[in-house]
Amino acid sequence: MLIPLVIAAFVGYFLGAIPFGYLVARAYGINIFEHGSKSPGATNVKRVLGKKAGNTVFVLDAVKGALGAGWPLLLAQWAAHRSVATTGNAAGWTVFTANVKVLTPDTVIPAAVAGLIFAVLGHSFSCFTRFKGGKGVATSAGGFIVLMPVVTLIALGVWLVAFYALRYVSLASILAAVAIPAGAMALHQPRPLVVLAVLIGGFVIFLHRANIGRLLKGTENKFVKKAAGAPSVTP
Repeated sequence: MLIPLVIAAFVGYFLGAIPFGYLVARAYGINIFEHGSKSPGATNVKRVLGKKAGNTVFVLDAVKGALGAGWPLLLAQWAAHRSVATTGNAAGWTVFTANVKVLTPDTVIPAAVAGLIFAVLGHSFSCFTRFKGGKGVATSAGGFIVLMPVVTLIALGVWLVAFYALRYVSLASILAAVAIPAGAMALHQPRPLVVLAVLIGGFVIFLHRANIGRLLKGTENKFVKKAAGAPSVTP
């Protein structure tokens, strides 16, 4: 089992480490680490550069998580179709395991879990930006929509309600991070996915610890829609 987990972790980390927030901001002539909250996450990019740039970063960061978690599942699905087509084996693994001997039915889900965990770590501690990064919300969401779509939709609903009711992105993200493991347990997801939800949910909350402090003090900034015009890039 170790080989597929190591491969998934390696691929996941380097996918997650791609600093899309930094790269998109650079395309606008901005070093995002010097503006706003100095985070390369989608929320800060949106505050500094506007809706289009922020949404672009969110989608790209989500894709990193989806790919990190999804490639073992796609590879397994391809192997199943290939095996059925060539051998008629409905189990779908004969040809694949005989020739590759890396991914097996027992390692698909653990590999997907490892891929997402390390994609989030890569996003938050990118080797390309001196181990600085975002809080992993979009990357986590992308992976979870692949692994647990119903649970992710529940968490998205929690995020939307919290955000539009209170206008705190951080609080909405924290509540969504709680909703993911709660939903996974309530819907009786496989144990590896429940453990994944607990780990990543806890990690996202940990990265929001400064925001939690500001929320408790009443000093956290609400998300205020910018007036029409060029976005501000003042630090």
